Order: sequence, then structure tokens, then C-alpha cells
Amino acid sequence: MHSRLNYHHLRYFREVATEGHLGRAAERLNVAQSALSVQIKQLEDSLGFNLFDRVARKLVLTEAGRIALDHADRIFSAGDELLATLQQSSTVEPPLRIGALSTLSRNFQLQFLRPLLLEGGCSFWLKSGNTQILLNDLETLALDVVLTTQVPHGESASRFAAQRIAEQPVRIHGKQERLDHATLAELLQNEPVILPTESVIRTGFENLAANLGIQPRIAASVDDMAMVRLLAREGVGLAIAPSVVVADEIATGALATATFDLGISEPFFAVTLPRKFPHPSLAGLLRKQSSILP
Repeated sequence: MHSRLNYHHLRYFREVATEGHLGRAAERLNVAQSALSVQIKQLEDSLGFNLFDRVARKLVLTEAGRIALDHADRIFSAGDELLATLQQSSTVEPPLRIGALSTLSRNFQLQFLRPLLLEGGCSFWLKSGNTQILLNDLETLALDVVLTTQVPHGESASRFAAQRIAEQPVRIHGKQERLDHATLAELLQNEPVILPTESVIRTGFENLAANLGIQPRIAASVDDMAMVRLLAREGVGLAIAPSVVVADEIATGALATATFDLGISEPFFAVTLPRKFPHPSLAGLLRKQSSILP
């Protein structure tokens, strides 16, 4: 048994399997019937199984033959897709592969995806993870775009393009009764807060507390904005976050927003890798963000 598959033989086998007749397949391929028969036999020797049974002057696929045809169809379909992609002639778009920082607001992600959801023409799949894993996937072309709150840094940063697609002020959100304080310092001195872990929000809040000369009581530090929202809704403390994180709770009146300006904002970036063959829907999606996101 040979260790390598001869794809030329496999293509001939596929034609014979489709026609169900050696002579017609040979005619279609413009090769001698005897030569075609030899190549099919070589493929069978390579695989170690008979691919056809001869029944009433017809060639009928064996079980191994049906398995081989299924794989051959997928192999050559993938080849056709490859050519169509590189020639930019495909009429069927592949899924848009999006990576999102695991701490990123689910509401923000939904708003980013809204144009795709409304148009319904392009499918997508979404992967969450830390920045380094997502950027590695972007470099190996396993992702088309990464959503994050910081531009890439380090040795590989110059290879990426980071587009700022939104920026939101960070506010204080919580139960209305917790927000009834005369000054920002008084509010933060008396009410527990819920903070995201390492982020521009965390750094900005710590600088704010130092400038105010206070030591706030941190009820929870979490690395998931969805948990920041849930904890605030449960009354555990005040959420320090962009409004998009708690948009649903604000809309229903479950949470309110303090009027104080913290002087902190969180940017949102779409990071891409410059490519000769980008996903056909990506550029349009990025252009639409300014009209979708607050």
C-alpha cells in the first residue's frame, strides 16, 4: 500500500463513479479506456480496497468506493472554492470569522454584528479569548478581525492595522438609591464598586481615586463585563463601565446612571491583518460601525 494519495487517480475515479461506466468516463476524459482502467486499479492498490463491483455491465460503488467518492467530492469542491477565492469570483461567501476579547461587553459585540444580522447575507462565527491568542489566530488567517479595547503592542504590533470603531465614556451605574450622594468623592467613599480587572477602565479608576484622595471599597473585581452587569443588577455595588454594558438594565429602569463625569473613556478597536484577499464583507461592516455604534 502506498503512503501517498495520487489526486490525479482520484479525479479519474470520481468521473468513473459519476458516470457509472468506464467507457463513457474515458470518452468524457478523452483518455483510452484501458489507461483509465489501469489508473483506477492503481488507486485501488494505493487504498487497499476495491472501489467498484461490476453488476450487469455497470460499475457499482462498493462501501469503500462510496466513502472514497464522498471524500473526493469534498476535496475537489474545496479546490474549486480555493480557485474562486483567489480569483475573487466566488458567489458564496465563507463565514466571517470574528475574535472578541473575552472581557468585551456582549452588548457591544451584538451592536457590532447588527449589520450582519439585519442584512442576513453573510454568516459568521465568533470566538472569545485573550488578546494574544486572538492575534495569533489573526496572523495565521484563522480569524478575519479581532475586537478589543487596546491596540496591539510589542514586536508584532506593526503587522496589524487597528481601526477605532467606537469610544464610550465610562460612567457609574447602579440601583437608584445608591446614587443619591452630593459629590463624586462622597459617592465613591460610601458605596462599594464593581470593577473589571486589568483594563483601561481599571487604570483610569485607580488614578481617579488617587486624585480624589479616597480609598474606594471594591466589592468585586471580574474579568467579564457580563458579570459586572449582573452583579450591579443584584445590588452588589456600583458598576464602573461604559453605558453599553448595562444598556438593557438602564432601558428597563433596573439600573440608573450617576451624573458625575469620571473623565474615563473606553475605546473599541477592530484589529485586522492587511491581506491581499480579505473577507468580502469585512470592509463594508467596518464602514457601517460609525452609524451603528454610539
